[in-house]
This record gives sequence, structure tokens and C-alpha cells, in this order.
Amino acid sequence: MTDAGPVETWVFDLDNTLYPPECNLFDQIDQRMGEFIKNLLNVDYAEARRLQKQYFVDYGTTLRGLMDRHNVAPDDFLHHVHDIDVSPVPPNPRLGALLARLPGRKLVYTNGTEPHAERVLARLGVTDQFDGVFDIAAGDFVPKPQPAPYAQFMDRFSVDPRRAVMVEDMARNLKPAAALGMTTVWLRTCYQWGSVHVDEDAVHHQVDDLMTWLEDLAG
Repeated sequence: MTDAGPVETWVFDLDNTLYPPECNLFDQIDQRMGEFIKNLLNVDYAEARRLQKQYFVDYGTTLRGLMDRHNVAPDDFLHHVHDIDVSPVPPNPRLGALLARLPGRKLVYTNGTEPHAERVLARLGVTDQFDGVFDIAAGDFVPKPQPAPYAQFMDRFSVDPRRAVMVEDMARNLKPAAALGMTTVWLRTCYQWGSVHVDEDAVHHQVDDLMTWLEDLAG
């Protein structure tokens, strides 16, 4: 799948990638972000939501906007917004079996937190299939698609980008990975932000269903 030979490292986004967006976990996170901004800035909920989306578009994550514009402590925000119910994510033993058939390491790279990732992976039943998680804190709270944390991620896990594949539901997050030499896979979903700022040169493969794609890889 890569030009340099067999894949050594498979990199997966977490939310809306390893589980479908129909689970609506981000709806819970979205609501809690709005509540946090409402209370922080003493504005009504509509204004809080407007700022939340503006910061997401302008800074890559709402958190980064709050940090830069309002000196918000990231841990306070992240603890609040990820205090959600993950039970809508169904256990997926089929996913675990397909991941087990992929040769090489599997890693999660998320703009969320490691504890959130651990809860979701445990709910899916695939914790034992992953060799590590790189979260927003590991990237010094600089989110995808900013280039700097991608380099930090690769250094931390000694990733050879020429023999690595990155799977993402948000196409814009693939551009830095492609620039570093990774093979990229865009998982197209119903998530509204997934197709924003698509760079066709940075998207090497497009798939509509994660499980079908993994089955095809497994032969």
C-alpha cells in the first residue's frame, strides 16, 4: 500500500473513525463545549455556540481558540467536555479481529484526550490492538492539522512515514501527514466537517466504510 514496501505503522484517528458518527458522541462533547464557553464568558448559549464554531474553524480546535483568546487552562476544558456517556458506542469484536490481521503497529492519533481514547477503545473492545495513543496534550495542545504535532508524533513512536498509513475522517487533517510522506486514507462519513478544506493531492485513498476497507486489506 505504500511505495516504500509493507506497512509498518497504521495510524487511526479516533472519533467518527473507529466508530461511526451515528453514535453521536460528538453531539455530547459539542453541547458541553457550548456550556463551558457560556459559563466562562457569561454569554448566552447561542453566542457561546457561535464562538465555539468560530474558534474551531480559525484555530483547528475550540480549545486552541480558548487558550489563545481567553487564557483557558486546557485541562479544565478537556475534563469538562469529555465527561460524556460512551455507551452509544457498541462493542465491535469484528473490528478487533480485522485490526489483528493488519501487520505492524496500530496507533491512535486524536485531537481528544488519552483518557477519552482509552474509554472509547475499551468500549469497542479493541484496546489490546493498539500500541499507543497520541493525544492533544502530547502535542502540547496544538491540534491537527497544524504540522508541528505530526512531527512530535513521529518522533515519539519512531514512525517511518514512508511505511505508515494514516486513516482520518477529516480530510484536512491528512495534508501534514502526506507532506511528511505518509500514505493517507480519507474515511468519508456524514460528519459535516469531514469534507472541509479537502486537498486532493493529500488524499491518496478514499473509502466509505472502515470495516469494508479493512476486510479488503485482510484479503
